[in-house]
Amino acid sequence: MFERIKGPLKWFYHEFGLAAIHETGLDAYLIILARTCRMFAYGTNALILAIFFSALEISDHQIGLFMTFTLLGDVILGTFLTLVADRVGRRKVLIGGSLLMILSGVVFALFENFWILLLAAIVGVISITGGDFGPFRSIEESMLSEITTPSTRADVLSWHVTTALFGSSLGSELSGRILRFLQSKDGWSEVDSYHALFWIYAVMGLVNLGVVLLLTDSCELPQSRRTYAQLPQDESIRDANMSPESPVELSGADPVNQSPQNWVIRSLKWFSSRLAQISPSTRSVMYKLWFLLAVDSLADGMVPYSLTNYYMDQKFHPPKSTLGDITAFSYFLGAISASFAGPLARKIGLINTMVFTHTPSSTAVLLFPFPPYLWLTAGLLLIRAGLNNMDQAPRAAFIAAVVKPEERTAVMGITSAVRTLAATTGPTVTGILAASQRFWIAFVAAGCCRLAYDFGLYAMFVNMKLHEHENKQADLPNEPDARRIPDEEMELESLADTDSGSEESGTEKSEPRRVNLEVSYGNQRLRSRSPRRTSEVES
Repeated sequence: MFERIKGPLKWFYHEFGLAAIHETGLDAYLIILARTCRMFAYGTNALILAIFFSALEISDHQIGLFMTFTLLGDVILGTFLTLVADRVGRRKVLIGGSLLMILSGVVFALFENFWILLLAAIVGVISITGGDFGPFRSIEESMLSEITTPSTRADVLSWHVTTALFGSSLGSELSGRILRFLQSKDGWSEVDSYHALFWIYAVMGLVNLGVVLLLTDSCELPQSRRTYAQLPQDESIRDANMSPESPVELSGADPVNQSPQNWVIRSLKWFSSRLAQISPSTRSVMYKLWFLLAVDSLADGMVPYSLTNYYMDQKFHPPKSTLGDITAFSYFLGAISASFAGPLARKIGLINTMVFTHTPSSTAVLLFPFPPYLWLTAGLLLIRAGLNNMDQAPRAAFIAAVVKPEERTAVMGITSAVRTLAATTGPTVTGILAASQRFWIAFVAAGCCRLAYDFGLYAMFVNMKLHEHENKQADLPNEPDARRIPDEEMELESLADTDSGSEESGTEKSEPRRVNLEVSYGNQRLRSRSPRRTSEVES
């Protein structure tokens, strides 16, 4: 009996990436756990945030403005923290983000004034979409990319998304049940029950802080790659004009002009200097991807889950527990489907996985406002949410595959900032449409933008080569027929090239080339041929 069960369990363990998490180590478990707890909190307020403001008699237009300014605050805070994370320390930044999350939860649990809540949302960390905005996600993805190998990265990132969606599902389900229970008790108003959920939000921020404190130094960028700079194309000119004692300026600041300037100009110069430190090859790829992600994020900003729940509440007036069940089940489907993202990416490639799973979700958004019944509308929401997150792990793996390791944190931070900035205008537009009884137009426009993103992504990136900066340490999952290639064989190929190169001249025979192999994972055993032994055999 045990043997019959052992086979399928072993297959599931390897095929669905659990072995990859185990190989990566304890830090991977902690990062995934931290995001799961955080998304549990986001799932609670995604259900009620817009409804909470409506209960406070705040207009639809103000609700849209609140979400826009909150996203704008996420852009500024998240971009700044991710750009300095590698210098300050990734764990320190996550600790600061956890404290801001606790602060926001406490303020929302105690206050009802619109401007105080807006300030807490801008300065702190509040998810108005149910998604993981702010500094957390991009830094966590950079950490996971640091401690994984190309062969395990997609699987680990897939579970980073999957378990988070389970957390969101559980948060939405429990929030609906808690609201119904509290509102049925004497002395509890609707607004009081919403305040109680924000106390849960603050407690989960405290749990997130505790998990982050357990992370090890392996999550940080190695000291050897912590600083880097872009040299001019003609390096000989630079060397000639520099004395050996003159330091290389890495910060991008202008030492000559230190006069006080407008803070906006200084901030733009600081941001441009950080962007200039990213290599031209990386920027040429990311500019196209950033544009497409901006289009997709604009659509997501127009119809986030909080406004989607608000739309269903206004159109069909279901009980809050029913709304919570629908939202929870949609997150649950998303979690189940996200677990297949890693295996699917190995079979058909990263870009194909992103496009073929996201397109049906985009179509569901386009058709969402047309059904006249709640069960049909809920069905489209389930299709949207069930497939919407299957592109997240492949997208993070794709960025890690085309970006140099020392640039990943900055690139992922800018990527998050671009997406959030593009999403900032969405809630305002939707709020104006909702106030004029044209709420449905937001879903049609969002669906069209998402489909444009899907088709553009396929056209621009389907044939791109991956892992050019990682010395072919593992398989290339973007190729449909790719198979796992052991890392030892890749290292042997580089050593074989060294052997053949040593035969070109007598001088090279006396001084064999050195091959530096950098293995940053596990207890990997390398088998290699000695150049001296090879020369003796061939002679």
